Amino acid sequence: MADEDTAQAVEEQTKQEQGDSKTQVQSAEFPEATGPEGAGASASIDMLLDLNVPVTIAVGKIDMSVQRVLQLGPGSVVKLDKSIDAPADLYIMDNKFASGNVVVVEGKFAVRITEIVGAGVPEGTEN
Repeated sequence: MADEDTAQAVEEQTKQEQGDSKTQVQSAEFPEATGPEGAGASASIDMLLDLNVPVTIAVGKIDMSVQRVLQLGPGSVVKLDKSIDAPADLYIMDNKFASGNVVVVEGKFAVRITEIVGAGVPEGTEN
């Protein structure tokens, strides 16, 4: 019985809302937004130049089953798909932007960039 009362109340409320929805629509005019005085394109570029972005360097890859990954431990060796002479690929947010050679600088790995990939060039199509 309570379910029927609730259903009736919802139905009556829906009818009232539908009746209220027949209001007139009016257009609105908004003034044009303006930025801070003196801030031009160079201020926007300067702000972007200070952003830090994650750079990923891929020296190779391999597809492995989860079972094989779980078997890895200290001392395990994972053979990659690239030769030792092949360049490493540099990515910003999954977009390749450069390639280079892996080197050691002051006891740490580093990459000497040998090529910058043009903007908008899909991976695998660059020369």
